[in-house]
Parts: sequence; C-alpha cells; structure tokens
Amino acid sequence: MLELLKEDLQTVFERDPAARSAMEILFCYPGFHALLFYRLAHALWSRKWYFLGRLTSHIGRFFTGIEIHPGARIGRRFFIDHGMGVVIGETTEIGDGCTLYHGVTLGGTSWAKEKRHPTLGNNVVVGAGAKVLGPFKVGDNSKIGSNSVVVKEVPVNSTVVGVPGRVVYANGVRNVEKQDLEHGQLPDPGAQALQCLFDRLNSLETRVQELSDEGLAGEPAAETSQQERG
Repeated sequence: MLELLKEDLQTVFERDPAARSAMEILFCYPGFHALLFYRLAHALWSRKWYFLGRLTSHIGRFFTGIEIHPGARIGRRFFIDHGMGVVIGETTEIGDGCTLYHGVTLGGTSWAKEKRHPTLGNNVVVGAGAKVLGPFKVGDNSKIGSNSVVVKEVPVNSTVVGVPGRVVYANGVRNVEKQDLEHGQLPDPGAQALQCLFDRLNSLETRVQELSDEGLAGEPAAETSQQERG
C-alpha cells in the first residue's frame, strides 16, 4: 500500500508542473484524494459490502467533486488533473497510465445491468469536458480532445475531436512516455471540411469568371463575321 501511495505521488509530480511538494499533493489535490477514496470504496465493493462501498464513494464525491463508482476498475499511475465534475461509471475499466482532466464523463447509454461504460486502454488522455459514452474501447495511447463526445470505438494511437467525436489518425509513432494534450494543436475535422468547401467554391467561381470572359471576348468576332456575310 505504501509503494502504491508513493507511485501515486510520483505520478502527480510527473504530470502536473504546478506540484511543488508531497505535502501539497497530500493536502491540496482532489484528484489524489478521490483516488484514495476510490481504493477504499472498491475494496469494500469487492467484498460485497455494497452499501459501505457506495457510502465511501459518496463521501469522496462530497469532498472532491469527483464521482467514481466503487465498481469501476482503475489501473496504476492514474491521474485526474483538477478533477471537478469528473464522473466514472460502474462498469468503466481504465488501464495503466491514463489521465483525465476536469469535467470528463465516462458514462453509459443503457439501463440494463450489463457492461455499459467505456474501457480505456493504457496511456489514454481525455481532455477537459469530454464525454465518452458507451461500452466500447478507447485504444492504447489515444487522445480525446476537450469537449468531444465519443460514442464509438477508438483505434489505438489515434486522436478524437468533435461532436460527435471523429477519429484523426496521427502519422508516426506516438511517444507514450510523455502524457500531453496540446488542445490548441489538435486538428478540427469540421473546420477542415468547411475549408474544403470554401476552396471548391472559390475554384468554381474562378472557372465561371473565365468562361464569362471567354464569352464576352467571342461576341465582337461573331458580329464581324455576320456583317461580312451580309
């Protein structure tokens, strides 16, 4: 347990440049606190002490603003940055080395008592406000852009942006040693589609103008030919 605690502290130092000391993390990081509450609640839930598990989870939600169902399965080196408004559903599965930002929802789309929440692979980063809804998998080393709404499976080593989320494949091999999410540098498929439309419209307007100019240039020649015949 002590080794796990040290690993959690080290994870915060690695992914949050604002962290200055272990004392600051222990007392001032709600994501770290939420993970401690989750571990206790999950241990109770696994022993079929469901009420105590839910009660512990609810207390953790009250103090941190982060709701993690005790039935969820979370791997090692998990980090929640800021954390307010994060919701993780009962059948969610999260791999090792994942990062969530504030406002993220890992939610379900069914009322049936079955697997209804997403599965995140290893080293997945989910940006602020993103919603991942449904019992599908987000592949290893993938990134979900801020405020995206993801409702279908995401391949490995890919980036998802937009509403609904669209997969944008990155060239080359992603460096999984550094967890980042440069929101301002993510591609925008919607904007790219509009740009293609504008480019096509400009091309058509240019062509129409060329044809119009050719028609005007040919009119005097046609009138001269008629006069000669007359």
